[in-house]
Amino acid sequence: MKMVWFLLLMVFLNGIISNGVGTNVSSRPSVVNIGAIFSFNSTIGKVAKFALEAAVQDVNSDPTVLGGTKLKLRTQDTNFSGFGAIMEALQFMEGDTVAIIGPQSSVMAHVVSHIANELQVPLISYAATDPTLFSLQYPFFLMTTHSDLYQMAAIADLVDYYGWREVIAIYVDDDYGRNGIAALGDELTKKRCKISYKAPMYPESSRDDITDVLVKVALTESRILVVHTYTEWGLEVLDVAQYLGMTGSGYVWIATNWLSTVMDTDASLPSNAMNNIQGVLTLRMYTPASELKSNFVSRWSNLTSAGTTNRHVGLSAYGLYAYDTVWVLAHAINAFFNQGGSISFSNDSRLTKLRGGSLHLDAMSIFDGGNLLLQSILQVNMTGVTGPIKFNSDHSLIRPAYEVINVIGTGVRRIGYWSNYSGLSVVPPAMLYTKPPNRTSTNQRLYDAIWPGQAAQTPRGWVFPSNGRQLIIGVPDRVSYREFISRVKGTDMFKGYCIDVFTAALSLLPYAVPYKLVPFGDGIHNPSCTDLVRLITTGVYDAAIGDIAIVTNRTRMVDFTQPYIESGLVVVAPIKTSNSNAWAFLKPFSKNMWIVTGTFFLLVGAVVWILEHRINDEFRGPPRRQFVTILWFSFSTLFFAHRENTVSTLGRVVLIIWLFVVLIINSSYTASLTSILTVQQLSSPVKGIESLQTSNDPIGYQQGSFAVNYLSEELNIHKSRLVPLNSAEDYAKALRDGPKKGGVAAVVDERAYIELFLSTRCEFTIVGQEFTKSGWGFAFPRDSPLAVDMSTAILKLSETGDLQRIHDKWLKGSACRSQDAKLAVDRLQLRSFWGLYAICGLACLVALFIYAILMVRQFSKHYIEESDSSVQNSRSGRLQTFLSFVDEKEEDVKSRSKRRQMEMASTRSTYEDESLSSSKRRHIELSSNKSTITSDQV
Repeated sequence: MKMVWFLLLMVFLNGIISNGVGTNVSSRPSVVNIGAIFSFNSTIGKVAKFALEAAVQDVNSDPTVLGGTKLKLRTQDTNFSGFGAIMEALQFMEGDTVAIIGPQSSVMAHVVSHIANELQVPLISYAATDPTLFSLQYPFFLMTTHSDLYQMAAIADLVDYYGWREVIAIYVDDDYGRNGIAALGDELTKKRCKISYKAPMYPESSRDDITDVLVKVALTESRILVVHTYTEWGLEVLDVAQYLGMTGSGYVWIATNWLSTVMDTDASLPSNAMNNIQGVLTLRMYTPASELKSNFVSRWSNLTSAGTTNRHVGLSAYGLYAYDTVWVLAHAINAFFNQGGSISFSNDSRLTKLRGGSLHLDAMSIFDGGNLLLQSILQVNMTGVTGPIKFNSDHSLIRPAYEVINVIGTGVRRIGYWSNYSGLSVVPPAMLYTKPPNRTSTNQRLYDAIWPGQAAQTPRGWVFPSNGRQLIIGVPDRVSYREFISRVKGTDMFKGYCIDVFTAALSLLPYAVPYKLVPFGDGIHNPSCTDLVRLITTGVYDAAIGDIAIVTNRTRMVDFTQPYIESGLVVVAPIKTSNSNAWAFLKPFSKNMWIVTGTFFLLVGAVVWILEHRINDEFRGPPRRQFVTILWFSFSTLFFAHRENTVSTLGRVVLIIWLFVVLIINSSYTASLTSILTVQQLSSPVKGIESLQTSNDPIGYQQGSFAVNYLSEELNIHKSRLVPLNSAEDYAKALRDGPKKGGVAAVVDERAYIELFLSTRCEFTIVGQEFTKSGWGFAFPRDSPLAVDMSTAILKLSETGDLQRIHDKWLKGSACRSQDAKLAVDRLQLRSFWGLYAICGLACLVALFIYAILMVRQFSKHYIEESDSSVQNSRSGRLQTFLSFVDEKEEDVKSRSKRRQMEMASTRSTYEDESLSSSKRRHIELSSNKSTITSDQV
């Protein structure tokens, strides 16, 4: 507020404000005064002048808009002067002006908004786009165009769409430029991109000033340049860039909508200016096609022909928004009157205390209806030449959208659209508003662009800086496993596998990379690669190369290239030769396997005996003979030498399944025993990382390796058990001594080191499985484009076989691999065969179940008879009878059943004969009696 009062005093000193007070008028006056502040000769101003005058004429010619009230527009030319804008705003305040259109500049909008707040006069701008003007600090400022916040969001989406990660911002160093670029930085951060270099310029920079700034820009590595300036000198920036050779192939220039405004306003740009902007991308505020817009565009040439200028003025988007601004005010003033508002002004009580003197500060007055008019403006809901006009809760217009323009030849080509609703698209936003929003990456699309230098391929977006600065690359100064990386004594040079991979990858880059290798470490102990990587984040090193494992905590600090060698943690332990002995034939199977196998031999023999006992004479006889038969039959199946034939269907099914199981067991046993007897077996008390976790033996690790943190933090192995070892010789000595002599039970290290260690030490070996998966890569700062290019180069080395040749040069194959030795093979466990045993057991149970059902049915058929014996009717008697029946030979049962049937048939025949004789005798007697009775009667 102090600044405002200071400006007021300066104005008063110049005699701008005269005596007088505001007057009250009727609620619906015949004329309403509105003001407009802009630079008449500016690119935006000369278009806005025609648009504002046309809008006022159209409003006044339509009596239905304001009910007979006319708008009177008073315009003031600031002539590019910020101080002039302040004076003109104060001149409007001495009259009964209810609203001011403008100012055109965002910088002036910040200052004039303080005056608008004090005197409660709405300030409406169609050209001030600074995002910070939306703050609560300026309640009486409204923007009838789209804020640069959305324009910067569109640029961020463009950068992300083309896969770039860093941009350089060239901008005017005032409120407009700084706040716009700040919004760009925020939007890029959301896309994991950033502004790598900011190049501010004075608001009134000379050509020399611009040249100085662009020379510094040329020395940076990024080639994505975003220019956020004013229309009046934006072309000068590109002209200097052309002079410095910065508009050729490999560069990307993205201009904010100032460039499209210049081209729309002045279609006949000089040829040298058009050459300077070839391939540039720019944005244009999107206004949907409509009849209103079409009619206004067709009128534009007639509107401008009446102007004093001899040069044709094209219609830019700012002209459309200026035209709609007048209509917004007209609708708001009409609503203001409809709500009972009146145009009246009153003195500011804080200024009346300053009455007297030559400054006449008490002449300033407050618009009494300012708040009501402000609310009426915010509630406007209309359709103008720019499309639907409605304010959001944050006082911004709805549906912000832009066209993405590519400058080609003598004109421009639209390659797509951007909207806050659906992002980048080749479909006009007006059509997308009817569909659900879809901002997925697969839905983002633009047509192909032509880039500077007539390049059709999308530029990579960066080059190595040509400022002569070398990359400072940290290299671990190792004292062991020097085949990977080692420092040449007496020099600053390094050699080894990692160095050769690095230099080979650099040779594939399409640009030169000057670098300097700097040793990291004391040369006595192996340095910590985590500490080396951390120094990249502090700026000590620009990169780090060497045997740097890609692990989680390091990826949080830097970006790694594609791994050039695989290397996970493994366990190495001492081994001893295990010779075969007299009991070697028992080794193929584990104890449980032997027990279950023997049990199933007996079980299957018993099941077959049960199924065959009643019908097969080979399975009958005295109990001792039957027991021997079961044993013989069971174990003879192991060699497929059983003599007994199976007769029953169920018995044959069980036997077939069992013989299949025996075949599998036989084959497995034979293969395992052959391996045990013919291959030298090695054994180790350590079986892998699991056995180390459960023991209390000391574990060795390479000093400086990430293994110590993994073992302690991830596997919860106490650090007191972890022993640091510095060299391969230390490994060997500690493993030979063992835990009892102050050594270690095993060493945990990366596979790459261990394979080199084992190449000449055959008394040790890797036990268990590799329990982490990682690789080695080169480290660069986060979002470094060099990391991406180096990854591509490493992949090319792998595809061409050069990576393998470098590996073979430095890392020899293990000498121990020629020996036909291996760790003792684990015994065949029951878990490998439980499925076979389950199938066989299930077959036995099913066969016994079916057999039992058949026996019960047969027993019921042949032995259910009436009996007077209480023993036979008891449960024990029936059970004994059933068991006797089962034990009885089936032929005997059938013979007895047959005899019983014959006896029953004979008995039935005798009974029938006796019945027939008795019947005949009774018949004869009856006949004799009848004869006697008859003779008596006679």
